[in-house]
Formats: sequence, structure tokens, C-alpha cells
Amino acid sequence: MTTVLYIGGWGRSGSTLLDRMLGQLPGLASLGEVRELWQRGVMENRPCGCGEPFHDCPFWTEVGTRAFGGWDALDREAVLQLRYSLDRPWSAPVLLAAGARRGGGRLASYRTILSRLYAAIRATSGARVVVDSSKLPTHALILRGVPGVDLRLLHLVRDSRGVVFSWQKRVLNRVTSGEPRYMEKYGPISASVRYDLYNGLTRIVGRMGVPYLRVRYEDLVHEPKRTLALILRHAGEPPGEERFGFVNNGSVSLAPNHTVDGNPMRFSVGPVQLRVDDQWKLAMRPSSRRWVTALTAPLLLDYGYPIGRGPAEEMER
Repeated sequence: MTTVLYIGGWGRSGSTLLDRMLGQLPGLASLGEVRELWQRGVMENRPCGCGEPFHDCPFWTEVGTRAFGGWDALDREAVLQLRYSLDRPWSAPVLLAAGARRGGGRLASYRTILSRLYAAIRATSGARVVVDSSKLPTHALILRGVPGVDLRLLHLVRDSRGVVFSWQKRVLNRVTSGEPRYMEKYGPISASVRYDLYNGLTRIVGRMGVPYLRVRYEDLVHEPKRTLALILRHAGEPPGEERFGFVNNGSVSLAPNHTVDGNPMRFSVGPVQLRVDDQWKLAMRPSSRRWVTALTAPLLLDYGYPIGRGPAEEMER
């Protein structure tokens, strides 16, 4: 049985940082956004977190060999078609109805492929827990019915104003070759709707019998050891203090990794400062702030964030 600690929610919430931090713990393997492996890795040959192109990375080469007899042995187009037909927001009703049953047809086929993939990841890494920061709830719903996977859902949330402000930034996404590519951008309203949708669906997954734990990005940064200890217990791992040697005063020391996709900080190695990115409190347009607060207010209150009336009030809290 492969224990998969799934970081769910939505992007720009600190999932890559959390994934990397968990990967420093003995017995855990940090893999990034595994749902993107087929497109970003197998098809586009983008860099692994170790810096090597996907098909040159010894780790992922061994995973492909163990799982499928090599990546070339796969019908890549067929796997991509399965992934993009099943792992999309509009597939949520079908996946919710299927529940933990293996399902039939395309869903059963894709779950069989994923079963082989995650088993090979566990065997290659030697880890007891595989950390997957794919975030989107549809992938979690698929994993719920994958044979041989013990799914543990870790719902990571962040203040919606910070998330939306981050989605408006222009962020360079590293690629192996060709023209520079930038990560997607969303406006305040579309980003707020996605924040509500993906976080709401993630909570629903946690009400379907999947072991569920919610943590806040801000708490992870302010109290990393305490937050990591909670997560380890959730994953069925001992949270002993000796495991947190990589956490120092306001920083963490990150070793090389094999994350397949995620925020560009997955390439960071060495000391990384832990600080809450709260630039939005001063730089976000007042009109955008009002829209985001209004559209996400129920979740803000549920997660314990102050609604606030202005930057000065927020900075004082």
C-alpha cells in the first residue's frame, strides 16, 4: 500500500513550499504536482526539480521502467486523453458519483495506470509517504479509488486576498528549451471564483471518508515545526523533534528534489527564508480587495481570517 499525502486546495497558497519542506523529512518523498507528469514531464520533457530534463533524470527514468517498462512503452496520447477527459473541473460530478469504487471504462483504466505509477514512485524513492501537491480536487477524487493507494488529504489554505494578488503577478516558468513561458494569470473575479470552487470541492472530498486535515499557509510560516508535526501525525508518521533539523530560525534548508512540476521555487536549494508574502495588504487595488473579500467572505471567516476594512487594520493584526 502506498500512502499518498495529497496537498489539496488551489494554487499560490504555498503548496510548493510545503511540499519541499515535507520532502526534507525522513520517510517522505516530495514529488510536486504529479497530475502534470504526463504533459510537463513525459511529453514536454521539462526540468525535474533536480535540474535535469525529465527524460534524463535517473529517478524518473527508473520510475518509468518499474511502472511501465519505460516511458516509451506507454501510449502517451491515450494516457493524456484519459487525464484531460477525467481530471478537469467539470468532471467533478462524475467523480463524486463514482466515489471510492474503481469505476468502469476510462476511469478504471486511468486508475490502473496511476496505481502502477505511485507504486513505482514509492519503490524508487524508498519512502513510506509520497507527497503529491497537485492541489486540484478532481485528482484527489481519482486517487480515492486507485488500487493500492492510501490517500491522506492535506487541505492547504491561504488568505484569499494574498492568493488572488499572487495570481495577478507575471511569474516566469522554467522550461528545458525554447521561448520563455509564464504561469497563468487570473483577474480578481475569476480568481475569487476559482478560490471558492476548488477549496469548496476539496472540503467535500474530506467529507467522503478521506482522512482530512486543514492547515493555513500563514501558520506554516510562523510555526513550521508545530504545523509539520500535525501533518506528520495525519500521515501516520512519528512527529519527533529530531526530524526537524532542517528548520532554523525563520528559515528552512532545502536539499535537491525530484518534483515533476510546480512553482519555480521547486528549484531552490539551500537556505530559504520563511516569511508571509503579504504584499497585497499595501499593493492591492482597493476595488480588487473589496471584490475578493466579498466573493470569498464565507471561506475567509471559516478559515479564521479577518475581513478587515483597510491595509492599516490588516497590518496591525
